[in-house]
Amino acid sequence: MFNPSQSDVRRFFCDVFRKQRAQEILTPLETMASDWIRHHPEYHDVLANVESALARDYAVDSGQTNPFLHLSMHLSIDEQISIDQPPGIRAAATALTLKLDSAHEAQHQIMECLGEMIWNAQRSGLPLDGDAYVEAVKRRL
Repeated sequence: MFNPSQSDVRRFFCDVFRKQRAQEILTPLETMASDWIRHHPEYHDVLANVESALARDYAVDSGQTNPFLHLSMHLSIDEQISIDQPPGIRAAATALTLKLDSAHEAQHQIMECLGEMIWNAQRSGLPLDGDAYVEAVKRRL
């Protein structure tokens, strides 16, 4: 099982941004990450400096969005949709994309549901509830 460290994730996104700007060949995963990086120009300054990115703290109480977590969640949602796991997420995401007329905005809505599911599981000590997650996305319709 792939289990990257915080540093690995930050280096990955910074390297993708560097390759993107240098117009280097990207792997399929890097291409997906590159697409989301393009949608988030507000993160470009952070991604441009690896050492600063590695040192920066995005504590919850700081009120700042963690760009690496945000981009990672985009990739996670892409993967969930591609394999329809949890079952029903693909149809719910497609319907939400059509409703909002934006895959990006739909992903942000889905991201809120994903974050809520993770938070609930952590708080309760129970496993992730994929059915509740899909239902939460459907309620956004």
